[in-house]
Amino acid sequence: MLQPKRRKYRKDFRGRRKGLSQRGSSLSFGEFGLKAMGRGWLKSKQIEAGRRAITNTLKRKGRVWIRVFPDKPITSRPAGQRMGQGKGDIDTYVAVIKPGRIIYEVTGPNEEVVKSAISKAGDKMPFKTMIIAKEDRLR
Repeated sequence: MLQPKRRKYRKDFRGRRKGLSQRGSSLSFGEFGLKAMGRGWLKSKQIEAGRRAITNTLKRKGRVWIRVFPDKPITSRPAGQRMGQGKGDIDTYVAVIKPGRIIYEVTGPNEEVVKSAISKAGDKMPFKTMIIAKEDRLR
């Protein structure tokens, strides 16, 4: 799973997820992309599940770029533990996703296969997504 090698501080606050994505909202590498329409936390397991869905569908005939990285630690406490005793241990890492953020970019030889691969990855996401294409590809 994806996670940072080292951090300045071990644990983070939960934060707020308001606003739209300022960076990473346009295609830079591939011809097609998966764009987030909702907001939420994208776990490292969900990023990996989407990547595997794309690569299995493409059958080594395309290229995939992951445009997000889970760098926010999320803590959790064991079930049945009483209140108090401080903040819990780090459970997983998430990427904070705002509307408009590109999650994956894909290029491949066949447009129908690429679109089906991206839609399979979109099914793994915890929010609504949309398939986008480069403008020059549409002409």
